[in-house]
Amino acid sequence: MACLQLNGTSNGKPVKRSVDPDSHNTQPAKRPKLQERTDYTRWRLLGERGRQTWHYLEDDEDAKEWPQTIADRYFLGLPTNGLEFFQHLQLPPGNWGCEYGGPMFLLPGLIITMVATETPIPDYMATEIKNYLFARANPEDGGWGLHIEGESTVFGTAMNYTVLRLLGVTEEHERMIKARGTLHKLGGANNGPHWAKFWLSVLGVCQWDIVNPVPPELWLLPDWVPFAPWRWWIHMRQVFLPMSFIWSHRFSYKTTPLVEQLRQELFVEPYESINWTGNRNSIHPKDNYHPKSWLLNTANWLLVNIWNPYLRPGSLARKGEDWAFKLIQMEDKNTDFSNLGPVNGPMNLLACYIREGPNSYSVQRHRERLADFMWVKEEGMLMNGTNGVQCWDTSFLIQAVMDAGLAEDPKWKKMLARGLEFLDDQQIRENVDDQSICYRQQRKGAWAFSTKDQGYAVSDCISEALKAILLLQRTPGFPTLLKDQRIYDAIDTLLTYQNASGGCASYEPTRGSKRLEMLNAAEVFGRIMIEYDYPECTTAVVTALSLFSKYYPDYRAADIKAFKDRAIGYIRKAQYPDGSWYGSWGICFTYAGMFALESLSSVGETYENSTAVRRGCDFFISKQRSDGGWSESYKSCEQNTYIEHPTGSQVVQTAWACIALLEANYPDRNPIERGLKLIMSRQQPNGEWLQEAIEGVFNKSCMISYPNYKFIFPMKALGMFAKRYGDIELP
Repeated sequence: MACLQLNGTSNGKPVKRSVDPDSHNTQPAKRPKLQERTDYTRWRLLGERGRQTWHYLEDDEDAKEWPQTIADRYFLGLPTNGLEFFQHLQLPPGNWGCEYGGPMFLLPGLIITMVATETPIPDYMATEIKNYLFARANPEDGGWGLHIEGESTVFGTAMNYTVLRLLGVTEEHERMIKARGTLHKLGGANNGPHWAKFWLSVLGVCQWDIVNPVPPELWLLPDWVPFAPWRWWIHMRQVFLPMSFIWSHRFSYKTTPLVEQLRQELFVEPYESINWTGNRNSIHPKDNYHPKSWLLNTANWLLVNIWNPYLRPGSLARKGEDWAFKLIQMEDKNTDFSNLGPVNGPMNLLACYIREGPNSYSVQRHRERLADFMWVKEEGMLMNGTNGVQCWDTSFLIQAVMDAGLAEDPKWKKMLARGLEFLDDQQIRENVDDQSICYRQQRKGAWAFSTKDQGYAVSDCISEALKAILLLQRTPGFPTLLKDQRIYDAIDTLLTYQNASGGCASYEPTRGSKRLEMLNAAEVFGRIMIEYDYPECTTAVVTALSLFSKYYPDYRAADIKAFKDRAIGYIRKAQYPDGSWYGSWGICFTYAGMFALESLSSVGETYENSTAVRRGCDFFISKQRSDGGWSESYKSCEQNTYIEHPTGSQVVQTAWACIALLEANYPDRNPIERGLKLIMSRQQPNGEWLQEAIEGVFNKSCMISYPNYKFIFPMKALGMFAKRYGDIELP
């Protein structure tokens, strides 16, 4: 957003100026000028084949020629109205957009990188980021947590305080005084986790001695080494890759008056007296979700005290840096610089800035791509957890309409046809270049979570998109956009995701041992070092294979049967003694239980004939509240036990529970009807449901928002019930 400047419009679409290759070469970027608030009637969301970027139209003529849509106004919190509410939020490419916020550690990496690379931050961007951070500050202590519902931590408070100062908020602002007081009560920024210390060292506020080592030589290890990076989970790999390159260069932004001020504001003790090396392992208990193991502490001690000062050859360091940067270039090429996510994206930008200079194509393209992660809403501007949820949400919406038996209704046909066209366009048609060299998973025929530009196939994203396409293409009146070979390509890739356990992971099969968690250096996350089996992913694959075999009974029939038998065996083994399943991507036992019962249903197991299904249903019934709803807190994910949300029943979780019971053919309609009545009572006059508690999670400790779930799953639950029992009035 900072680098795509609008220059009028053409046929209602923005025209972008070309980037001047010398535009960042003459003088440092100026600090933005903050306003109270931007004019929300000037914001426009542009959808281009799945790419979503927000644009601020400062020119009146531009604003007139490119009017706001209903979707724009809804996302911005401006007044909207209309029947069949959700269809009006469909974007021109055929997908549904929404924020994908929640984590509070993303904006700091972006803004520090923009400052360090002297990338201009527009006034309107700075103003709305300021507004978002003010809106999401803890109302009691003024700090910030790991995510929007979390308690204040050093990580969240130190980093977002720094962002606000970089954007121009004075240290004397009442909110800053309050936040700074909380930070100091927590012991100051030197009590932050590894990632906080890394980013503050990049900015020049900390010294690099406070950062535990991330040597790029790791990337030179042979593949057979049990802890070689190719065995790590993909997000861990792609974050620690540029982090190691930057750490090895010990890059720091120049010392400015503001940096000097932050050195005094972020710490309890005087900056000059801080023992940086001695604070490598300092961390506040609230940040220390996954304490470093004795093995990692020993390895860090050896690297700091033996390897780095005495044994590390300069030639080996340079070789490690060179190979790490080569892998960074492969990542940039394979994603057209959109990168895996909003953590490694800014880091890759900084690595390119260090290696290739401010005027290089890589730096300019990275600057352009930063816009893909940004989202504007009534609270301000945030940074999404990926470049969107385009394929994921579109697939679910199509299935919800199908499950309700509404696909042949003429008034939904155009909407569904556009969704089908979007998924057709977003199928990934080839594997990445140098697939084995950069350790990427097979992806031909797959779908990503967001877009094919981002290009990372995920097992459940492939499955849900494939189900949506198979269902819709077999419905009278819809075209067959994906021919058989493209469907076969998807199946061939899907069948590569199973682990020896029978379960399925997310981005790729598990490559390393669980013992690698002993090397988890992130501290704030759990289960981050390797891929794991997930009931949600396994269910998605099983149900996709079942549906595929219905239409293509002869294609790889033996492979599919064996795959499903092993997968269902895993689902049964993953069930807890109380009948529940642990969810890793949604909150928590409610989410996973819905998927698990769906997978068992797909192979004919119901409440009547399956002990596992009966136990699962009994768990759901035991958690229903007196008002008919279900309510689970994100703390379930952290503590591995069911915990109710303090605000009461949640529409999304109630829908998940009702869907689970319907999938299981639960014999008593009463609990389902009570849940559906609660869902219906929460629907607004214009057809929407309001946002309630956060819905998603990753790595056990960080929550993330899926705002479209409040439309998709209530509609699916109501539709499934009506399809089975008729469009009746609930008592």
